[in-house]
Amino acid sequence: MADPLLFNPRTYDPVHFDPETRRLLRATVDWFEDRGKRRLIEDYRSRAWLADFLAFSAKEGLFATFLTPASAAGGEQDKRWDTARIAALNEIFGFYGLDYWYAWQVTVLGLGPVWQSDNATARARAADLLAQGEVFAFGLSEKSHGADIYSTDMLLEPDSDGAGGFRASGSKYYIGNGNAAGLVSVFGRRTDVEGPDGYVFFAADSRHPAYHLVKNVVDSSKYVSEFRLDDYPVGPDDVLHTGRAAFDAALNTVNVGKFNLCTASIGICEHAMYEAVTHASNRILYGRPVTAFPHVRRELTDAYVRLVGMKLFSDRAVDYFRSAGPDDRRYLLFNPMTKMKVTTEGEKVIDLMWDVIAAKGFEKDTYFAQAAVEIRGLPKLEGTVHVNLALILKFMRNHLLDPAGYAPVPTRLDAADDDFLFRQGPARGLGSVRFHDWRTAYDAYAHVPNVGRFREQADALCEFVTTAAPGEEQSRDLDLLLAVGQLFALVVHGQLILEQARLTGLDEDVLDELFSVLVRDFSAHSVELYGKDSATEEQQSWALGAVRRPVVDDARSARVWERVEALSGTYEMKP
Repeated sequence: MADPLLFNPRTYDPVHFDPETRRLLRATVDWFEDRGKRRLIEDYRSRAWLADFLAFSAKEGLFATFLTPASAAGGEQDKRWDTARIAALNEIFGFYGLDYWYAWQVTVLGLGPVWQSDNATARARAADLLAQGEVFAFGLSEKSHGADIYSTDMLLEPDSDGAGGFRASGSKYYIGNGNAAGLVSVFGRRTDVEGPDGYVFFAADSRHPAYHLVKNVVDSSKYVSEFRLDDYPVGPDDVLHTGRAAFDAALNTVNVGKFNLCTASIGICEHAMYEAVTHASNRILYGRPVTAFPHVRRELTDAYVRLVGMKLFSDRAVDYFRSAGPDDRRYLLFNPMTKMKVTTEGEKVIDLMWDVIAAKGFEKDTYFAQAAVEIRGLPKLEGTVHVNLALILKFMRNHLLDPAGYAPVPTRLDAADDDFLFRQGPARGLGSVRFHDWRTAYDAYAHVPNVGRFREQADALCEFVTTAAPGEEQSRDLDLLLAVGQLFALVVHGQLILEQARLTGLDEDVLDELFSVLVRDFSAHSVELYGKDSATEEQQSWALGAVRRPVVDDARSARVWERVEALSGTYEMKP
């Protein structure tokens, strides 16, 4: 029987969505299943461009339906920007291959500046291109500066006729879909205006003669391009944002786009888990199935509960994303959490399973071989782990120590348009964002042994922030701060897991087993903090005092293992 906590193409039926969403999600699964595993793997190995997939998407109106906000949909009822169904599609793409997800992801990013723009002509053009099945690109990063948008060398010289147009020259690097995008949102700066007022976001066409495609900078089906503009004509109808609004559009677009990384990571891990458990259960070693060895059971069980935790956190974060508004910006914490914490959990899940299946994970006829490679990329896209940890730290004091009153956020699977994502406003003021009391979620499960044990560690972190937080000099030691950030991230991770567990009635055996892993993680990061060069004696003492041993329950662990073992043979992709 299929595990209800994991995506399984054989039983997948998203009845919680409206009929057209349900049809499109199922049609996408069926397209991949009909294609078969052999073709999927061969396309990955041969680095084939995704023309067949994009033709399918165009025929079904997949990207157009999911990525056209209601304000640009011309009254078509099924078109909207709905984070819940976008997350579901991310998971499906990750399950079958990150190359497919990537073409979709950079289309999301390319659309961000457009949907935030007041340029009605550009918005109408984007909606029309989507309806035609075109993909989009996000021209932000550069070879010399990366994503340091303060230092862009894409220069726009004003036309001499005074009509508001420009001539753009410069290059962009690491730009997905740059080979085929009908519209590329490009970030640059004017040559005649200094400082932030000179920023410009404009729309370019990859087919224009002044657009020069240099190369694919990666060895992959993902076309991650370098392109160059030489005296590219930018008319007034191509200008999306100017000045500070262009800067804000860049950061707010990344806010929208990086949320997609968590559910892609989940899909990768789910497919790999079916392969790993099935292989291990059928592999005989020294006269016994590999799964008879205690260390194998522990590794696969840890992988399973970590994966469940990834799903619970991400599903709950969707609700905060969809319920966000000018007076509720809690999503600004939960968003980098999904990007940083969930994707690094994905790496751990793959590593745990790889330790079990060993050489099998290299074989060319497995999905696992590409999963082991692709899972590494997600923590490194849309800002590194370190960048997102540093961002998360900005919220720590308010979140832990200064809760505010909010009405409960319900599960958000309704067919609504998440229009606030394109009117987020200025990308600043993170230190003033307030949160509801994190303790409420923990109190509801105080009777679960390892939730209670982890709560001791969370309370200890509050004590650390109050009595032993890094001082002014230590605040310049990012190495130490990142260790603190890992501890805080665990508390937030646990909070949303518990909220979603409550909403879904999660089996408490699974929850207890999951929190035994989180207790160990918190202890490991505490020991890491203890060893930091600049840690004070007070901080070292606190760190060792925060170490806890999980509550051991062999019967509980055995029951969770039965769930893991039952995954064997429940899904194998068609040949």
